[in-house]
Amino acid sequence: MRNEIFENQDQPQFTQATMAKTFMSNVFSYMTVALVISGIAAYMFGSSDLIFMLYTETGMSIFGWIVMLAPLGLVFLLGAKAQKLSHTTVLGIFVLFAVLIGMSLSSIFVVYTMSSIATTFMVTAGTFGVMAVLGYTTNTDLTKFGSILKMALIGLIIAMVVNWFMQSAMMDYVISGIGVLVFTGLTAYDTQKLKQIGSVVDANSEEGKKASIMGALNLYLDFINLFMFLLRFLGSRD
Repeated sequence: MRNEIFENQDQPQFTQATMAKTFMSNVFSYMTVALVISGIAAYMFGSSDLIFMLYTETGMSIFGWIVMLAPLGLVFLLGAKAQKLSHTTVLGIFVLFAVLIGMSLSSIFVVYTMSSIATTFMVTAGTFGVMAVLGYTTNTDLTKFGSILKMALIGLIIAMVVNWFMQSAMMDYVISGIGVLVFTGLTAYDTQKLKQIGSVVDANSEEGKKASIMGALNLYLDFINLFMFLLRFLGSRD
């Protein structure tokens, strides 16, 4: 009788842990698929004449600007309308987003060597994996830490805009270093936040599926930004 009481007391915690595990499994599955899609799109455009659809002799083409700016619009669309859209629509927008990001990153195959891109990807995957595990397993509340990182991210974006006009190589390296730290930390923070969401939502419900896609979007952006900032340090130019 006593054992049955303890088992009943442990049941809610067990259920929450199972829900979180299922939810996070979906999140990482969506994220992985998105990274594969982006990688294929980037390679297809970066290693063929398709790259000239994005760039001309004088700079970026009109189509290139559309490809670069469209993902920002899709992020705003998902942020504002995801709750009103169906799971299938949200997934379709996410796939389109991954394709466009891949296309916009295709220039790295022109600028950097394939070996350095592969090395940077592996370093990024290892760093991301460690921080994701840390965020998932730690009992420390990362909320305050996340607030600081979000403020740092705003400062980072402002610095990038300023340096876009200044074109300072030194400032570019400083920004890249800060960017690595910010997105390394955000990986742990976002993972913990998503674990908390997953513990209270049914991953197989319509809302749960949409939440897992939105979570995958957050971690996807963490990974891509971490990769791009690390590439400034580890990338070897042709």
